[in-house]
Amino acid sequence: MTRRPGDAEAPRATVSAEHFLGLYLAKDDPWDNATKWDDQRKYAVAVASLPRERYRRCYEPGCSIGELTRLLAPRCDEVLAVDCVDAAVDQAREAVRDLANVRVERAMLPAELPDATFDLIVVGDLLYYLSAEDLDRLLDGLVARLEPDGDIVAVHFRDRRHGGNYDGFNVHAALAERPGLERRVRHEDEWFVLDVLRRLP
Repeated sequence: MTRRPGDAEAPRATVSAEHFLGLYLAKDDPWDNATKWDDQRKYAVAVASLPRERYRRCYEPGCSIGELTRLLAPRCDEVLAVDCVDAAVDQAREAVRDLANVRVERAMLPAELPDATFDLIVVGDLLYYLSAEDLDRLLDGLVARLEPDGDIVAVHFRDRRHGGNYDGFNVHAALAERPGLERRVRHEDEWFVLDVLRRLP
């Protein structure tokens, strides 16, 4: 299916924290991240796509239960992972309890972005839940916190079955439009799309 910029629209309002809370109340792992092969493969490809062997400080917004967080930890001196749902934060903390270089916090985005800067930002399966306004705020905030010569990794589900859905294609296009970023890696298949963009020094 050929996609074009603007072929699908962001939700009118950002999906609420209460919506995600309900998902975690119904099921500990709402998207089966820990057991679904497609997601395990997606995380492995994301980590394998990191251009550098080592990063100083990583930020992972929307970490869910910490499956990708655990894979990022060996490549980073420090990892800050956040989610907006207490149940997800608790599970992620448990998943990384043996990793002293990882901190998991609760944060509502885009309002509660960290004050620090990072040489690696990894955002997965989060951006298409945001309204157009909140998406712009979050992307601008992430780029502002990305250090010169740092990498931002975006990895999101793409919907090949239903044309015109707002998915990874759309949110990655919005990210790539930010000035000062240069694409270093692009991966696209029937399940997800992945981009690694570097902030120009």
